[in-house]
Amino acid sequence: MKILGLQKLTLLDCPGHIGAIVFLGGCNFRCPFCQNSSLVQRPAELPIVTEEEFFSFLKKRSGILEGVCVTGGEPTLSPELPDFLSSIKSAGYLVKLDTNGTNPDMLGSLIAEKTVDYVAMDIKAGRANYGHVCGIKNPSTAESLLEKVRTSVDLLKNSPLEYEFRTTMVKGLHTQSDFEDISQWISGCKAYYLQSFRDCDEVLQKNHSFSAFSTEEMQHFLSIVQKEIPQACLRGV
Repeated sequence: MKILGLQKLTLLDCPGHIGAIVFLGGCNFRCPFCQNSSLVQRPAELPIVTEEEFFSFLKKRSGILEGVCVTGGEPTLSPELPDFLSSIKSAGYLVKLDTNGTNPDMLGSLIAEKTVDYVAMDIKAGRANYGHVCGIKNPSTAESLLEKVRTSVDLLKNSPLEYEFRTTMVKGLHTQSDFEDISQWISGCKAYYLQSFRDCDEVLQKNHSFSAFSTEEMQHFLSIVQKEIPQACLRGV
């Protein structure tokens, strides 16, 4: 497994637990607002943390850390992911997986094998706007990936696993219609969070005009979503 980053402490990314974050490279989306563009576009140029170094770190932090969040990029593009997550579980840690939902076969296997304890899945946009927000220009490719995302949504909604759906709100990409559609699409889910876009040097599309919505606009979108998902809330706002 090519580990391209390790954040040794997080109080936010492993819900209810003290954890660490592992970053994997590569992604089948090109979301223009992505904040990890190096992981997505240039993974071969990034330094590698060896598995030996990583598991040595986990051994030293035993009794202090409780979980590991595996993120990217898109982790499920790595065929080695199931074995990697199993090794983390065997080391005595909870596993949280961040995913864009485009590999429902692997996701279903991880759930069935109880290799993950929590899944955070991105809902990028309303279904009609999905390809655009994900930076997929070929319509057939966009539709194929969206169908896989739909399958993953249904898989999680019908699973006993703890999970959340989440959307990063980006002014310049999203409109009210996105949140109207998302609320219908994932109605009945366990948890849904709306997050604000934050600009940084790593944003994939350079010289963009994206910005965060105002607090009032975000509250308005939340009120729309809560008609179908009463427990939905804003995160980090």
